[in-house]
Amino acid sequence: MLIDLRSDTVTKPSSEMLEAMMQAEVGDDVFGDDPEINRLQQDTANYFGMEAGLFFPSGTMANQVAIKTHTQPGDEVICDSTAHVYRYEGGGIATNSGASVRLLQGVRGIFSADEILQNINSEDVHFPRSSLLVVENTVNKGGGICWNEDQLSSVTETGKSHGLAVHLDGARLWNALVYSGQNALKYGQWFNSISVCFSKGMGCPVGSVLLGTKEFIHQAKRHRKRFGGGMRQAGFLAAAANYALQNNISRLTLDHQKAKHLESVLKDLNWVEEIMPVETNIVLFKTNSLYKALELVASLKQQHVLATSTGGGWIRFVTHLDISEDNIANLTEILKKTTV
Repeated sequence: MLIDLRSDTVTKPSSEMLEAMMQAEVGDDVFGDDPEINRLQQDTANYFGMEAGLFFPSGTMANQVAIKTHTQPGDEVICDSTAHVYRYEGGGIATNSGASVRLLQGVRGIFSADEILQNINSEDVHFPRSSLLVVENTVNKGGGICWNEDQLSSVTETGKSHGLAVHLDGARLWNALVYSGQNALKYGQWFNSISVCFSKGMGCPVGSVLLGTKEFIHQAKRHRKRFGGGMRQAGFLAAAANYALQNNISRLTLDHQKAKHLESVLKDLNWVEEIMPVETNIVLFKTNSLYKALELVASLKQQHVLATSTGGGWIRFVTHLDISEDNIANLTEILKKTTV
């Protein structure tokens, strides 16, 4: 039995989700007449109190189109040094938008309003124009940590009051909402744009939605076309996301509970040097060397457990809907018997 903890992107559609996909009524989305996509875009926008949405094949494309829409070539994007848009999107900010990046040094990806203020460029021809602030919630490199309401209110208000547009990379925003109990409608008040992903904890095979004003989405659709993101009968994919929106949000609590259990197991192992406190479905822990981390990942693979080494001796487990209670019990026994 394979236990795949590399990411929550590895899930397969459930039989119920597949049935919803097969029953989808579809059209040509480039012409705007795919009913499943139109429903997903509007329902997701309504969920967060925003005007409109746009369906994308990936979260990376959604983020990159958002950045392109908010900025002009030569502008500067402010984000944390751990941000997915900076570290894991192929240099897209530079390639797609011609923008530079100002990196903040937050704690586990969470930064303060003061740090933003210290990194906004003055109006001077020598400096790039600070135009966009990007927040990530949950923070992938922060071990799935969530921003609280006071933090979000403070940084978004600061950014907006100083002329910045504010974008949320909400790839795992569903996890943050379930963990925190926050009202999703507040996100529509805090942010100018939001990207949410359906192919991670929500269990869909593909798909993200970018949210914003009607005018912003109109402009984003032009950029999506240029990036090659216009799809035809993609309602079969949107149907999976529509199913997830109705059925898979509350169950994320189960993934969080399994991650907390793994945290408790790892705390008792002498070869674990550090664990980032677990809040959602990501477990990041550190051995005392890169070599040991790679050795552990290889050893686990031989025992049919897949994990990810993230560098510097750190290893990542990500729980998801395809990880059962039996998987967690088996992994617990494997970890307790492991020596590195």
